[in-house]
Amino acid sequence: MEENRSWRAQWIWHEGYPWTSAPGEHELVLFRRTFEVEAASSARLVLSVSADSRYRLFLNGESVSVGPCKGDQFTHYYETVDLTGQLREGTNVLAAKVLHLASSNPHKMGLSGPIAIQRSNAGVFLLEGMLQEGEREVVLDTGDEGDGSSGGGWLAKKQAGYAMKPSWVIPWLGGMEDVDGAGLDHGWEQPEYALASEADGWKKAVVALPTRNDFGELTPWQLAPRPIPQLFERERPFVGVTKCGGDAGAEALAGLIGGGASDAGTAKAASVAPGVVLQPGQSFWAELDAGELATGYLRLAIRGGAESRISLVCAECYEDPSSTIRERVKGVRDDAEHGILLGDADLYKAAGVGNAAAPEVFEPFWFRTFRYVRLEVTAGEEPLELAAFDYRDTGYPLEVKAEFSCSDAGYEALWQLSLNTLQRCMHETYEDCPYYEQLQYTKDTRLQMMFTYIISGDDRMARRTLYDYHSSALPSGMLQSRYPSQYPQVIPSFSLYWIHMLYDHYMYFGDVELIRYYRRTIGGVLDWFRRLVREDGLVGETPEAYWPYYDWVESWENGAPDARLHGPVTMLSQMYAAGLQTAAKLYEAVGWSDAAREAREAADELNAAVVKHCWREERGLFSDGPSVDMFSQHAQLWAVVSGAVTGAEAEALLERTLSDKSLPVVSVPMSYTLFRTLSSVGRYDLAQPIMQQWNQFLELHLTTLPEWAFGSPRSDCHAWSALPLSEFTSEILGVKSGRPGYAEIHITPQLLHLSWARGKVVTPHGMVEVSWSLGEDGSFQLRGEGPIGVKVVLTLPSGEVIEVPEGGQFGTAI
Repeated sequence: MEENRSWRAQWIWHEGYPWTSAPGEHELVLFRRTFEVEAASSARLVLSVSADSRYRLFLNGESVSVGPCKGDQFTHYYETVDLTGQLREGTNVLAAKVLHLASSNPHKMGLSGPIAIQRSNAGVFLLEGMLQEGEREVVLDTGDEGDGSSGGGWLAKKQAGYAMKPSWVIPWLGGMEDVDGAGLDHGWEQPEYALASEADGWKKAVVALPTRNDFGELTPWQLAPRPIPQLFERERPFVGVTKCGGDAGAEALAGLIGGGASDAGTAKAASVAPGVVLQPGQSFWAELDAGELATGYLRLAIRGGAESRISLVCAECYEDPSSTIRERVKGVRDDAEHGILLGDADLYKAAGVGNAAAPEVFEPFWFRTFRYVRLEVTAGEEPLELAAFDYRDTGYPLEVKAEFSCSDAGYEALWQLSLNTLQRCMHETYEDCPYYEQLQYTKDTRLQMMFTYIISGDDRMARRTLYDYHSSALPSGMLQSRYPSQYPQVIPSFSLYWIHMLYDHYMYFGDVELIRYYRRTIGGVLDWFRRLVREDGLVGETPEAYWPYYDWVESWENGAPDARLHGPVTMLSQMYAAGLQTAAKLYEAVGWSDAAREAREAADELNAAVVKHCWREERGLFSDGPSVDMFSQHAQLWAVVSGAVTGAEAEALLERTLSDKSLPVVSVPMSYTLFRTLSSVGRYDLAQPIMQQWNQFLELHLTTLPEWAFGSPRSDCHAWSALPLSEFTSEILGVKSGRPGYAEIHITPQLLHLSWARGKVVTPHGMVEVSWSLGEDGSFQLRGEGPIGVKVVLTLPSGEVIEVPEGGQFGTAI
């Protein structure tokens, strides 16, 4: 959203317009500026910072900000950084390393860096801030000093040793590095760093472009404040070594991974006992264990060893040796004895400048995802010491407030795996998976947003996500299926999930202003599908350029039923009808009664067409298309969601669906829709056998939940699989929003096979605590507490309904 701000600072770079950078070249550029502080106790400094494409900002050698937050061509975010209290008397230094990712259109998979990171054809850096000490003010902005070409007091230097290499395993993410340490500056961010002459490459930064002009001509960087908090970074050591070999013994590894355990971290590895020491020409390798799947910045500290070669391969798990990039063969994930690690490598050639006082540090610019890391080293022309190897864990600062425990220890373990999975898939956006893509897909993200509400009540990421998809709209009204993304993709059905996403937020928070803001976007999506409706009343075939994906089903090619080869897919008409029904509720919430009526009438017409053309009386099921006798679970459950089948007929349809073993079954994420339909018809007891498929993830020693349940999934961390977060809270504990904004709380526990369960669920008004137990004699006891002043409606297993008008404590025994 536009911000009306007048900027003093200007965009700077190591060179000015016209840029001479070679097309397709990634550039790493360093910036420095020193300034004096007379009285640190009274000094105040607040900065605004941004860059194209990414930056890390340091104050006196300590990292203080990372960004900019992922945006797009219309919204370029900046961070506000308050450094008051971190300044010191005397000389201070602000330093930034900025990575400009090469712009390419079309995007070059595996070569152009992470798809989700916006970039233009030009690298730029912006910082605005004023040091204030009483009446003394010092402007620290990047920008013009009067002659139209100077970057202020900022110096800049491009790093000749930085390059990226092709990524074959993770081409969507890319960003794998091939770095020559001799072409980098080391220790440049420290105050004591002594700048050499201009011949050493440091020059005054130059103004690239102003932040605005007087004629409304827009730069690629339309600035807006960061909408979410900064990601956390926490020092973490590796917990062990699974394998090692070469010219150094395993006993040397204690010093290597022990260095990361100190509070000082890798940069202070000079104080750590010696790690692995290699003589010229010797080699060493080790596979290190993080203990669980992690997302973090790897850091390797070395001393000496000029021309030594280092390789880092990150992997989610051990795989069968027969695994290939395209055909993964996975079993027990921590089976190091029989498995291999498969992944792309970051490469580094040592400069040999590290010593006892200041080790040379290799840290890839972008964070990596790993449970295991394979380190390979070949010493160069002089002895090499590997002083320390650790990482800084990073992610969205999600405060988990919800709790769950029950009589099934497996469920408790799945609750923790689900929390792990969601947290590893939250950084600057929600992500489908942190290892392969780091892309925000609508279907995945709708579930992740609901999980976040339930366990934390935090909707800051959700609000930016709703805006992201709104910003992705094509001129036709269709929304992109993943966004932000340098490589546009459209999955038509995914745009309908965005409407449900907005309704989910409304039911949790009750914010009607969001509905008003996005009315045009809702209408654009619905109109796109309306134009596709055929004379028979069904949604027709979608454009060939778009991906007709619905669900990962083992027998479906590329996620779509075979019925698509013979005409329309029933499910798309059903999903459109469901989207219309949800839109009608949103319209009603803000008083748009005519729009709500039209949406409901259109949904009724669609449902009538589906019943007329796709119902097969002899099977008692809906076919996957009007001209085929192909069937799946999907068309049945969406018939219930869309309202085409209701009441006792819906219950009977779902019973037939689950008893018919010939039907292709829904995937793990689509199970969410199945669970909701079962709950809506009062048959959630049928969900228990379906939920058992999650138990296999425990047997495979996963620490997060994978992309799908059949075969060998590509990704071992996919947040759309974290359904226990919603099922255990909204069904087993039974806590749901009875009215928008949780103005009324409904509690309907589902017992399943459990003898007891207890936990806490977050609402906008405060926590809801629930504890229930089932006695040996069949007696049921329930107690808990809700927010004061909020009505609670209890529905007991017997069907009895108890109202607690003013909230607070409640309890019963039957």
